[in-house]
This record gives sequence, C-alpha cells and structure tokens, in this order.
Amino acid sequence: MSRVPVVIVGAGPAGLTVGNVLRAAGIGCVVLECETRAFIERRPRAGVIEEWAVRGLEQRGLAANLLARAGRHTACEFRFEGEQHRFDYAELTGRHHYVYPQPLLVADLVHEYADVRGGDIRFAVRDVQLHDVETDHPSVTYTCPDSGQRQVLNCDFIAGCDGARGAGRAALPADRVRVARHDYGIGWLALLAEAPPSADCVLFGIHPDGFAGHMPRSPDVTRYYLQCPPGDDPDSWSHDRVWEQLHRRLAATGAAPLTEGPIIEKRVLDMHDYVVEPMRHGRLFLAGDAAHLVAPIAAKGMNLALHDAFLLGDALTARLHELPDGETKLAEYSQASLRRVWDYQEFSQWLSEVYHGPATGDPFRTGTTLARLRRLFTSPNAAAAFAEQYLGTAERY
Repeated sequence: MSRVPVVIVGAGPAGLTVGNVLRAAGIGCVVLECETRAFIERRPRAGVIEEWAVRGLEQRGLAANLLARAGRHTACEFRFEGEQHRFDYAELTGRHHYVYPQPLLVADLVHEYADVRGGDIRFAVRDVQLHDVETDHPSVTYTCPDSGQRQVLNCDFIAGCDGARGAGRAALPADRVRVARHDYGIGWLALLAEAPPSADCVLFGIHPDGFAGHMPRSPDVTRYYLQCPPGDDPDSWSHDRVWEQLHRRLAATGAAPLTEGPIIEKRVLDMHDYVVEPMRHGRLFLAGDAAHLVAPIAAKGMNLALHDAFLLGDALTARLHELPDGETKLAEYSQASLRRVWDYQEFSQWLSEVYHGPATGDPFRTGTTLARLRRLFTSPNAAAAFAEQYLGTAERY
C-alpha cells in the first residue's frame, strides 16, 4: 500500500500527457497500463494532429520529435462527379495540419515521462479497480504482473484515460451519468499500404459505390479507407478487390493513377460516436476515449484526447499546488471539455452525410450532398466555416 497525489489509468495520448504535465509541475503520479510498453508504442492509430494541439504539446515541452519529423498538410481534395476539387485551407486561414502517427507520439510521451522526467509507469497490470471515488480518499487496486499480488494506491485524484471498456468507465454509477451514442450504420475498411502516396494531400472520394479516403502517412506508406457494410469481413477484401474499388472511387479527370502496393493492415471499423456526461464523478475525471469517441470521419479523436489532457493536467496542477483558481478549474473541467467535444461531434456528423450520402442510393440525399459540396467551392463564407471546423480554430467553444 502506498500513497500518491494522482493515479492515471491508461497510457494513451491523454493519460501520458496528463502525466507529463504533472511531472513537470513536480506533482507525484503513477500511470497504470494494462498493455506492455512495446505494444502501445506500435499499436496502429490515427495520425492527424491539429495545429493548436501541436502548439499545446510544444508549450509543455512534448513536441520536439513531432516538429522535427511530422509532415505538414495544407490542403485536401474532394473528388466527386469525376472531377477534382482542391481545398487549400492554409491559403484561406494560414493554418495547417500535422501528420504524425499516434504510435510515434505515444513513444515520445512515454520516453519523456518515464526516461526523461523519471515518472512512475507500470505496464501489463491486471484487474484494475477504482474505489471510493465519491470520497476525499479514493484508491486504485491492481494485480502486479511480476508478483501476482494485489497492490493498493491511495490518492487524491484519479484520471481515467483507459477507454470505453476500462476501469474508469466501470467506476461510474449508471444513474449518475448519461451516455449519448450515435451509430452511423456504416463501416470503413481501414487499410495500410506499403505504397507511396498518390497525391500530396488527403483525398476524399465521394462516389455512389461508397466513400474512399487517401491519407499520406510517410514517403513509403499510405492510409486508405473504403466504405463497407458494418461488421464486414476484412478477409473478403482481396488485394485485387481493394485496389479496383480504390481506383474506381477516387477516379477523377486529370488525376494521376493510384500507386499500388502490398496491403499490410486491413480491419473494419464500425462508425459510431458516444459522449459521457459529465466527465467527472467525485474524485474521478475521465479523459480521451473513456469520455467520448468520435468516429474517424473527421480525424478528431486524438485531438480531443489532447484537449482533455491539457485542461485536466493544468486543473490538477492548480488544485494540488493550492492556487486560487484550482477548485474552479476542476469544477469547470467537464463543461469546458464537452463544448469542444460536441462541436467536433456535430462536424463529424455533417461530414458523414457529405461522404456517404450518394452511396445510400437516395436521390434526395445525393442531391443535398452535392449542393453542400458545390457551396463549399463557390461561397467564401461556406469555405471559411468549413475550414474553421476542419482545423478546430474557433476562438471559443
């Protein structure tokens, strides 16, 4: 049995960022992770980070590798009705995206927390449980992977950053929180190809056969998406079928043909969202996927996790250093985070209709989708509004 000010459950971007913020402030914390370090440093995840999130990492000394190695994206391209329509959001706003796969960011954050800042992180723990979160003396228990014995960590606060099926969510009483969920009724076949990108930007193929996406990841690897039925079998998508559909759905007059290569990853994602309200119960604070999931339609998930971590890390620091605004920051954490969460959820839902409307076979939804796209490329006001949501640059949420 031991005592520490904060226990962080989950070593994803949210949990590791909170841990690094606390360590930089001289606050003791322990990070508990059910997987091994090797596993979390190579687990395939998204890689689009908005500029404001990178600046937040930079301000906290956590972005050196990212700034040195990440690609910058300044435009995207919609392909519909057989034509290319480039949207240069950097020219419009002066802002851009960074492309840096999440496993690389996680590896950076683990290294900074454990190897540089001397943080306590315990991997491969089992049976994590939270206790007495409604009191001033919460605790976390877990099974040590080496000894097999139960360990107890008494603490002041708990950060639940371990996803929808983790101990943080399990500790929430069902009658004290609301979980809002939305299912899109579609799937995406997520593909990773050992092939150079076929364009210098993200491509969105809007096609009657279904959506297709092209996302450059590195000079030699490209992420692709193909709309498919939810629960579809990835093995039913052969190499030839994958590339035939990608060529078909991303075709456009004057566009260079796609560069093919071996498919090294193939899985089906069922598109759904959820939001937990509030994101706090007693001394337990949720962050990242434990509190909300936004489908990868708009590439917002990792950005929301970092936003949570910045708010929560700063609020815990202020509270534990007994600063005048500490209690207020903790009290306002959930509401402040949820404002951005709901904005991103609404944008994802809007963009889903653009991506998937024509594939429904409904001529009305097809017509309204094409009207939205034409407006985007003919109205400066519509373009500015889209860019603000796409980049997450609203002054206040």
